[in-house]
Amino acid sequence: MSKKIAVVFGGESNENEISVITGVMACNVLLSGGCEVLPVYISQSGEFFAGEELLKLEAFKHGGYKNCKQAQIFGGAVNIFNARGKIKSRFSADCVLNCCHGGWGEGGGLSGLCAAAGLPLAGAGCFESSAFMDKYLTKIVLAGLGVDVAPYIYVRQGEGEICGLPYPLIVKPATLGSSIGIARADDGEELKAALDVAFTFDRAAVVEKFIEPRREINCAAYRADDKIIVSQCEEPLAGGEIFSFEDKYCGGGKSVFPAEIPQEISEHIRETTRSVYEKLNMRGIVRFDYIYSGGVYLSEVNTVPGSLAYYLFAKDFKDFCKILLGITEQAEMDFARSRKKLVTTGILQNLPSNSCKCARK
Repeated sequence: MSKKIAVVFGGESNENEISVITGVMACNVLLSGGCEVLPVYISQSGEFFAGEELLKLEAFKHGGYKNCKQAQIFGGAVNIFNARGKIKSRFSADCVLNCCHGGWGEGGGLSGLCAAAGLPLAGAGCFESSAFMDKYLTKIVLAGLGVDVAPYIYVRQGEGEICGLPYPLIVKPATLGSSIGIARADDGEELKAALDVAFTFDRAAVVEKFIEPRREINCAAYRADDKIIVSQCEEPLAGGEIFSFEDKYCGGGKSVFPAEIPQEISEHIRETTRSVYEKLNMRGIVRFDYIYSGGVYLSEVNTVPGSLAYYLFAKDFKDFCKILLGITEQAEMDFARSRKKLVTTGILQNLPSNSCKCARK
């Protein structure tokens, strides 16, 4: 009997289109492995759509996805509605695979939705999803785990002058990914301009010391069969000083894999990745982004990385399908274990029937 997997992607996020690429890829990888797959797309306005038409990227050009049936996740299934708003069919998924980038899809909302709906989710839980979606909370969590991070300050929109860090600086919108809105500042005028850009996308920004010379190093991990698997390190090569959106998605950048760094640095990065993943009891594929400049600083944690970071683990999509099946099976096992922990206290049986009544005036 084939496994039934709902792949959810899109969302109310500036990374919606990037998520479509990841989601459609994951759907077709799982289909090639014999799974029964339902693609579920969340539009930027928050509507859910489902249907086989979403297996092709063409469905997302010129709003073609709107021709699909609307859907919602509840009651242990993805429920698909007809034109009159009544449930037409139910897809009782064995597991949901989270392919949402940014927004509440990656930020813990989908994790909570699936938990409330009684569906296993192959992806990070509510806490780590929401914490690592916010670059400020990321710094706090990592500091609590004893992990080195670059010096920074947190700036809310509307606050007065900021100071305390020497130039150059790098400005990042607090809750965005894909390098959107990121800029370097070498003086006060450039800092103000960079913050103005960041605040067009977000209500807050993280301003970091721009460490140079710098090398970006990525490493990822996932859990399958109750074991944590850590990738080799990768060095993405930026077209400029900052690894930009164009570098990531428009063919502007390349990478070296495995990264050509000292073995002790590689081992340190991989062990840090394993340690953070394990200490936070994480699930799904998670990518950790580091800065290497003599020392090593953990910069960001991506709980739903672009293309699910398949290139760090698999030589082809056939191998990657085995990994996706592994993380979905892990999700199902964890879900079953958590359900066994539920108890009924019996306290309601001993309460008087009028315990919660209010006196009427």
